Amino acid sequence: MLRIQSEIVNGFETLRDLGPAVTIFGSARTDPKHKEYQRAEATGRLLSQAGFAVISGGGPGIMEAANKGAFGAGSTSVGLNIELPFEQQPNGYQNISLENRYFFIRKLNFVKYSFAFVYFPGGFGTFDELFEVATLVQTGRIERAPLILVGKKFWQPIKEWMCAALLDNGLISPGDPDLLQVVDDPKDVLKIVRAAAKARKLKPKLR
Repeated sequence: MLRIQSEIVNGFETLRDLGPAVTIFGSARTDPKHKEYQRAEATGRLLSQAGFAVISGGGPGIMEAANKGAFGAGSTSVGLNIELPFEQQPNGYQNISLENRYFFIRKLNFVKYSFAFVYFPGGFGTFDELFEVATLVQTGRIERAPLILVGKKFWQPIKEWMCAALLDNGLISPGDPDLLQVVDDPKDVLKIVRAAAKARKLKPKLR
């Protein structure tokens, strides 16, 4: 209990003055030579240059790419690292680096300090993060936030499956698939994020 309390307090104290932030999720296994890594790096850079802090899971792959793009580009690059049996190493592109033992505290910080969420192709962890945030938005537990899926080839079939298997069987509401916006271009990510910031009257914050 003391460890849990300590992690929560440390996260709140460290991130309280962060300013408007966007979390970028995606696979830890994506190679730096892969186009998705390069697209995530470009996305992090554009968001940071526009004054939005960029938060990632702090590890390799897409997380590293997002932090790398944001690092030194104008805003703050944050890594919310997790202790795993195979010892995830924090990437070297973080202005703020936090260590968590517990996934639920890490997720709490992702959600509490972000007003938009960007998802690159990933595995179980990325899907867990996508559907957990989607559920919070769907049920009104958090304010409506953009859920931006980058990579039409990867995400569009999943969204189509949701419509066919979930919506058509009455398992989700008609407007629920619209929570997920599928794009290819990092510039489109920035456009959606800027619109969301304007709607919530959030002012970008450069370092």
